[in-house]
Amino acid sequence: MTHFMFNITADEPIANFAFLGTIVGYNFVKYDALARAKKREMRNELKLIALLSFISLLGVAYYFFQLELITQAVSVAVLLLTLLYTLPFFPNRKNARNWAGVKIYIVALCWVGVTLVLPLLNADVPLGFDFFLKCIQRFILVFVLILIFEILDLANDDPHLKTVPQQIGVKRTKYAGLLLLIPFYFLEFLKNNFIEEQLIVNGILVIALSLFLAFANEKRQKYYTSFWVESIPIFWWLMVVFF
Repeated sequence: MTHFMFNITADEPIANFAFLGTIVGYNFVKYDALARAKKREMRNELKLIALLSFISLLGVAYYFFQLELITQAVSVAVLLLTLLYTLPFFPNRKNARNWAGVKIYIVALCWVGVTLVLPLLNADVPLGFDFFLKCIQRFILVFVLILIFEILDLANDDPHLKTVPQQIGVKRTKYAGLLLLIPFYFLEFLKNNFIEEQLIVNGILVIALSLFLAFANEKRQKYYTSFWVESIPIFWWLMVVFF
């Protein structure tokens, strides 16, 4: 998507680095504490996940050394942000995932870093005005997506997390998400490289996101987010291919 929007030719090293790095990062965040706490009780499923993560880590290392130096430096910064999200670096403090209200911003920043900043840096694309607009749009998109997850997880989340729905309520969270989609759409008009088809794509995307946000509640089945909401970026990509 980023390659298409900025007219970048296919870049296999950065694509594979991002793909394999996502597998490693996600599995580390999700399963690290569980694996360390229950080493003797690791089920076969967890062992397979650990093996997949290790193989992916080897791939990450291989492609890392094919990236530009500046891309490597920024990717290390994203890695540190991921580790901060998972591991308790500071004495008497929990990891950043459990810091009040911080989780949603760290996840959105990691998304922007991996899917937007790294590909542009590696392709030596000047980071001009369009880049900063796209960073804001991508951040808003991920932020709204996470709001849907936080609404569904409201009943199970630790109150100390202080997620957006915990702090302002479900109704206001939905209003906030819907309001954020307004600048997401209209920032497209400010781009120097203005593409009319992108307005159609973004319009359909805004409608889909609005509906998912509006109908989100704590009683929805897990597939509401783990399948349907998770598939929105794929749906977005298919629209770009179609138009």
